[in-house]
Amino acid sequence: MAKRSNDLAHDSVGRLMLRLAIPTVVAQVVNALYNIVDRIYIGHIKEVGDLALTGLGICFPIIMFISALSALVGTGGGSRAAIAMGEGDSEGANRILGNCATLMAIISVLATVLFQIFKEPLLLLFGASPNTVGYATDYLGIYLWGTIFVQISLGLNTFITTQGFSTFSMATVLVGAGVNIVLDPVFIFGFGMGVKGAALATVIAQGVSAVWVLTFLLGRRTRLRLQARHLGIQPAVLLPVLAIGVSPFIMQSTESLVNISFNSSLSRFGGDSAVGAMTICSSVMQVLSMMLQGLGQGAQPIIGFNYGAGALERVKKAFRLFFTSGVVFTVCSWAIIQLFPGVFVGLFNDKPQLVGIAVWAMRIYLACYFVLGVQSTCQQTFVALGQAKISLFLALLRKVILLIPLIFLLPLFFEDKVFAVFLAEPVADFLAAATTGTMFLRRFPRILERRRLQTEHGA
Repeated sequence: MAKRSNDLAHDSVGRLMLRLAIPTVVAQVVNALYNIVDRIYIGHIKEVGDLALTGLGICFPIIMFISALSALVGTGGGSRAAIAMGEGDSEGANRILGNCATLMAIISVLATVLFQIFKEPLLLLFGASPNTVGYATDYLGIYLWGTIFVQISLGLNTFITTQGFSTFSMATVLVGAGVNIVLDPVFIFGFGMGVKGAALATVIAQGVSAVWVLTFLLGRRTRLRLQARHLGIQPAVLLPVLAIGVSPFIMQSTESLVNISFNSSLSRFGGDSAVGAMTICSSVMQVLSMMLQGLGQGAQPIIGFNYGAGALERVKKAFRLFFTSGVVFTVCSWAIIQLFPGVFVGLFNDKPQLVGIAVWAMRIYLACYFVLGVQSTCQQTFVALGQAKISLFLALLRKVILLIPLIFLLPLFFEDKVFAVFLAEPVADFLAAATTGTMFLRRFPRILERRRLQTEHGA
């Protein structure tokens, strides 16, 4: 049952941050478990767990790209809808929801067909070996049939959070993850389906979450409701949505390019064990990143709504809380991982060769994670303020402009090529955080001043 929505205009900013951020952080972590739990179970399949785990890791770029498509429409639509509601334009907010729902359906069909046709050559291109490509194609072939469920459960769920129903949006993910966690061991071990069982459990779980979301957005409690009259595609509605959504889309989709770059380089220099270690490191990073995104999803409705309403002091206060929380989280996470990497690696596999390289790699890979609190909070605040161009640049900066070139350049300067590949991540993290923080300090006051003048002149 949905509780009364939070009052984004009048409730205490601190209490709003807690009520919105905690459920969204939990929801993002649980959402990450869809794939993480699969990897944990599969990594412990007798005799072939390490190869099966590596095969799943090679599927990760396509899985992340599908999730990124939901962010393109869902995050952009949620941000625009929040601003519209802050301006008192309920009809416009509903129109955004309807158009986004239709676009997600179209995207789902296209993605499913194209990836089903080209999945095996893509996986080989991404670093699959003859030992691992069978596990990768078995998993992905089933997973892709749930693409429509991913778009609904992730993309449309954003419109529930935007209204302040953060507890219900959290429940969306909890319900699906609970189904996945229960079905995984049944299908993988009980029915002996292996990686195919893990994929089937995930698809069923995502389907349950999708039904949950649609039930709410078609029900009585929602303020943003799916209506047939708003389902027709309107470029004037969708273009501003995509302009905002392209930033989080690039942040997530470039994660696919990053994984392709990592896996192909590590496959060349270190073989299946190095790729398996990368799978474990990226799994841990995925959980941490989802928590930061969840924190941002809790802050963005407050920032976006009050920016639209011209309540700029509340915007400043919300950002300060968001920034402080993000920095504290990344510093604490970094310290724990540097002290106890073996605890996290042991969740995925217990073969000494893989564990040894993964523990060593994780300390390098996450060496500068503590600075990402600055990069993430400032970049996500730009998204909440509707600053599409700045958000797009910052989304490109860390992954495309810095990290991917470094993955290929650093091995030219180090004798230990595998070390050089893993080193690319902390170098890119540090440079991106420094650049993003500097840009935010300069631009944030100007953005607020411009909005203050617009509000005073009735714009």
